[in-house]
Amino acid sequence: MAKGKKSKTKRTNVKSKIKKTTKQKPIKKKTKSTISKDLTQEKQKVNTTGEKTSYTKEELEYFKNIILEKRKEVIEDLETLRDAIMDRTTGEYSTENPSYSLHMEQGTDTMEREKTFLFASREGKFLNYLDDALRRIESGNYGKCIVCGKLIEKGRLEAVPHAQMCVTCKDKEKQTKHKPTISE
Repeated sequence: MAKGKKSKTKRTNVKSKIKKTTKQKPIKKKTKSTISKDLTQEKQKVNTTGEKTSYTKEELEYFKNIILEKRKEVIEDLETLRDAIMDRTTGEYSTENPSYSLHMEQGTDTMEREKTFLFASREGKFLNYLDDALRRIESGNYGKCIVCGKLIEKGRLEAVPHAQMCVTCKDKEKQTKHKPTISE
């Protein structure tokens, strides 16, 4: 009988220990927000110093929408410029604008056409930059500085979504390009 009493006391001691441990560490039920926070933290790549090394899929989607909106605006501007320099009836570039040529010099007409071509060229170049940024989003390289490899600040990418350099590296580049030389 002594053995039976010992085993009963051992069982109650074990049960009380289990109760104590469960009371000390309550199990928290995870909600959708805590689960998504955990997943977001897992998705964010962080280097050894704790800095983010890439943007999340949600952030990349946000930047993609900014780029697509700007791209749409550029295409509309290009259509407007094309209409200004092309003759709608023939589909060829117009050589002279009759409303101006009657009253103004031909040199002014030429200068206006050249200015319109310059704007169209500039917009086309900007469109190429935006397309390149979209390709970088798809390849996973978007938002990383091509010089230092660090993540470009979100505010900079919102303002200049096709940026390839962080502000620090861009400033250094400008300083070296525009360094005045002393000639004697």
